[in-house]
Amino acid sequence: MQQYLKAILAITDLAEDIPKRYFRQKLDIEHKGDDSPVTIADQACEQFIRDGLAKHFPDHAILGEEFGETTSDSAYQWIIDPIDGTRSFISGMPLYGMLIALLKRGDPVLGVVRMPELGEVYTGTSEGAFMNGAPIAVSEVTALADAFLYINEGNKLATLMPTLFRTLCLSGRERRLGYDCYPHALVASGQIDACVDYDLQPYDYLPLVPIITAAGGVVTDWDGAPLTLKSDGRVVSAATPELHRELLEILG
Repeated sequence: MQQYLKAILAITDLAEDIPKRYFRQKLDIEHKGDDSPVTIADQACEQFIRDGLAKHFPDHAILGEEFGETTSDSAYQWIIDPIDGTRSFISGMPLYGMLIALLKRGDPVLGVVRMPELGEVYTGTSEGAFMNGAPIAVSEVTALADAFLYINEGNKLATLMPTLFRTLCLSGRERRLGYDCYPHALVASGQIDACVDYDLQPYDYLPLVPIITAAGGVVTDWDGAPLTLKSDGRVVSAATPELHRELLEILG
């Protein structure tokens, strides 16, 4: 697994210069069929990563947010979200990220979260979870009453599931509204204790799985099932099994 991790870190170390170059610049913004925004930075960054992967691993399949799927008979498939949080990116918020996962026969075995503006790189494999090369681990919080909880996509939850949203807003010792990948990275590093997320795509959540699990945490869908390419986009990450179970009771 180290050969794959070394290669993708080298590729994304160069690729992150692309969004950094465009950050807080005036950009033309297009909208995809689902009304999500896309910029030249998203497209150029994904193409750079794809080209690097094709050079290192020409037989591997690739699924990216901007350019879809390149199929292969290989057991390995790379998942790419070049700019997770394009709305944050275009509004000058420095909490956008770059997400990469490697699947082996459909199971996420390697994850990378890069935060270009923060200088933070989170990685996870069966050999452990790290931030900038230093080991990370989740907190030991087991009760929701003691937890620092992030609620992602709060605007959607407030509109579509108002009762659940109100319940979550009254849960935990502290709670904040958030977006995108960074709160989940903070769960892995023990800075916060849990994050509830909604309406994600595979390239949003699969890179998180190896990092959070290698850090000792739990990340599943709202039914407690493992996350796969076919999951419905409802995601919850938690520091401990006990905290995870308590959140599932609310989400169910």
